[in-house]
Amino acid sequence: MSETQIEISVLPSLEAIDAAQWDACARATGDGPPPDPFTTHRFLGALETSGSVGPGTGWQPQHLVARANGQVIACAPMYAKGHSQGEYIFDHAWAQAWERAGGDYYPKLQIAVPFTPATGPRFLLRPGLEQVGFEALVRGATQLTDANDLSSLHVTFCTEAERAAGEAMGLLGRSSQQYHWFNDGYASFDDFLAALSSRKRKTIRRERAVAQGFGGTIRSYTGDAIRPEHWDAFWRFYQDTGARKWGRPYLTRAFFDEIQAHMRDDVLLVLAERGGVPVAGALNFIGRDVLYGRYWGAVEHHPMLHFELCYYQAIDHAIARGQGRVEAGAQGEHKLARGYRPVTCHSLHHIPNAGFRRAVEQFTTAEARAVEQDIEVLTAWGPFRRNTVEEQE
Repeated sequence: MSETQIEISVLPSLEAIDAAQWDACARATGDGPPPDPFTTHRFLGALETSGSVGPGTGWQPQHLVARANGQVIACAPMYAKGHSQGEYIFDHAWAQAWERAGGDYYPKLQIAVPFTPATGPRFLLRPGLEQVGFEALVRGATQLTDANDLSSLHVTFCTEAERAAGEAMGLLGRSSQQYHWFNDGYASFDDFLAALSSRKRKTIRRERAVAQGFGGTIRSYTGDAIRPEHWDAFWRFYQDTGARKWGRPYLTRAFFDEIQAHMRDDVLLVLAERGGVPVAGALNFIGRDVLYGRYWGAVEHHPMLHFELCYYQAIDHAIARGQGRVEAGAQGEHKLARGYRPVTCHSLHHIPNAGFRRAVEQFTTAEARAVEQDIEVLTAWGPFRRNTVEEQE
């Protein structure tokens, strides 16, 4: 397929593209959970319909779509950003440096899933047209950046393969770090615990016993079992956590109604209930092979309940579902002691200004070495029995 046959368009809303066409590129068709629930038309559309992104939020949809002979062959969730909030790949220092030099860092372009530090494809490609679709989207995004005299383009939490392909096209790669739990064929939570050192195993059992003794019951809900009152409770939890961490919550109350209407089968809601009333909860999204822990909150403090709802319950459910991984969000060295392993996350960046690009490249090169060293050290100090770690290396 020649380059002249491909047309690139920019959409101000997902309403401008048929959901089936978008999801065909996101590989989100057919029965069962999608590979990545966050790049589905229904998730990204829920952000827009609920007002969580759009006018006044600093996230203005500018989605990229590539068509060949009228057929959608590739697309990417892209936004014009007026700030650097809700991204989790931090570029505040870059913005400050560029503005000190007299430039305007914002708006910038961001190919990402808003407020979602979860690794997944950022270039959504129709099967059989992967290479031509990827190249068309990258060229389209970089040309838009250059033509509009923007400071930069960022592709955050992309896959390792996308990073390699993007670097081959001249984009800058960047490394960051998270903690993921991996299912090494465990048949049960006790099977997982058997892979840990004796001291860590005892610690986790003690933490679970303390958490489960909070005076109530822990229940999990998905699909039609999730009721409106569950979202009312979780909204209170989310507001409390958001106010403490970000100053104000990113998501609106309407977002959770959209999720209930269109994505309840993609959601696992774990609630701690006392006297039939939820007092704490954790919201997970269900991928085909990954369980994604996203939000947590509580209106009562109970020791170890955060670890139980966010980490241990997620591991239980992943084992039961035969899923290969749990991603529990950004940061958190405390996850290491609970069986989560340090991993490298990837992003891509286009910096048109040659001098600014050189400075950023020097920074990302040094940063990548530091991330690699941290992961090596943290892996060696992890909770797994030494012989288990050595077998996995």
